[in-house]
Amino acid sequence: MTRIDPGVGGLLDELRWRGMFHAASAGLEKRLADGRSIAGYNGFDPSGPWLHIGHLVPIFGLIHLQRHGGRPVVVVGGGTGMIGDPSGRATGERVLLDRDALAANVDAMREQLARFLDFGAGPSGARMVNNLDWLGDLRLVDFLRDTGKHFTVPYMLAKDSVQVRLERGLSYTEFSYMLLQAVDFEHLYRTLGVELQMGGADQWGNITAGLELIRRVAGADDDREPAHGLAYPLLLAPSGAKFGKTEGGESVWLHADGTSPYAFYQYWVNTDDRDLGTYLRWFTTLDADAVTAVEAEHAAKPEARSAQRLLARDVTARVHGDEAAEGAVRDSEALFAAEPILDPALLERLWGSVGGFSLDAAAASAGAAAALASAGLFSSNGEARRMIQNGGITVNGEPLRDPTAPLPAPIGGTWWEVRIGKRRRELGRLVTSR
Repeated sequence: MTRIDPGVGGLLDELRWRGMFHAASAGLEKRLADGRSIAGYNGFDPSGPWLHIGHLVPIFGLIHLQRHGGRPVVVVGGGTGMIGDPSGRATGERVLLDRDALAANVDAMREQLARFLDFGAGPSGARMVNNLDWLGDLRLVDFLRDTGKHFTVPYMLAKDSVQVRLERGLSYTEFSYMLLQAVDFEHLYRTLGVELQMGGADQWGNITAGLELIRRVAGADDDREPAHGLAYPLLLAPSGAKFGKTEGGESVWLHADGTSPYAFYQYWVNTDDRDLGTYLRWFTTLDADAVTAVEAEHAAKPEARSAQRLLARDVTARVHGDEAAEGAVRDSEALFAAEPILDPALLERLWGSVGGFSLDAAAASAGAAAALASAGLFSSNGEARRMIQNGGITVNGEPLRDPTAPLPAPIGGTWWEVRIGKRRRELGRLVTSR
């Protein structure tokens, strides 16, 4: 197997075997091969208070840069977030947020990103900056004179991020986004010595615009590339949609307030076999030998889903911490075990992870079929009654026989454990009616 250089020169080799390499600008390979550390940045749009799993792609790009001795620079787009990036969007522009909302989102993202990158001192210590700090004071006349003069309208119109939106409409606000991102790169190059911008393939037009601005402002000749660009492939879900959402269209957040650790863990456990190899390479730091071994074990016994569980445990621990990951593993094992759950303390913990239905005493006494239908477990009393009559429901480990009988007494005076068929398990809680 090809040896991966642990220094900065091995970065592209690592990204290639992981499948995370899409394109690089001319001269990057040579620059990395000279052995000197390099600072590279990725931008993050603070349009929401939490990062989501779609952000894991650029995050892991920065992780690998740091692992190879480079210095990651996280640019939070407090300024460009007030504009909205058209890249990868075929529909209307984003809802623009005010400064206070963006500032709150930026603060929340700082804590989340610190779980992935080492922001300590030293040459490879990560740094976070907010582009509102320099874009917020940018005067229009200065922007047009110092930046706009370097770009022709045909050059900007040729970018894919603009082309896909022309027929549907593209505001001047969004049209100007690539120039503002170019200003970011030039500012970071000049003030922090950042030589590399990293991003998804849909950002390539914006990245190359930054390279063009730096080249013109720095007065570089044709034999020297002062700055460089690196792009990752776009990762698609099995449905063909851009990776980052569930089948129902909901985002999977990198924060417990948005997606619980249990739900986050379960998302990865449910990884399709077709995507398993890609996700092991993209979203863990396992080396090539370890990934090969995991894939071989999975191929020999796919029904065990050991590879999915390893992936889920690894990613959940990185996002939520070891303790939360272990709790998610325990909760998952309990919920999918064949035995009924009769421990009130365990039921209470599981309720905190996965939730469930609530019933008051009157509803629980109205008849099992009516109670389960009113709890939302069935679409109608008739459907619940037929399932009970067919022997398909157990409550607290005991099969229901009579659709008109009250639900069994709750475990510990509070909890019901309901099994519907062979695979479905629901948790219920007795509440005091008002």
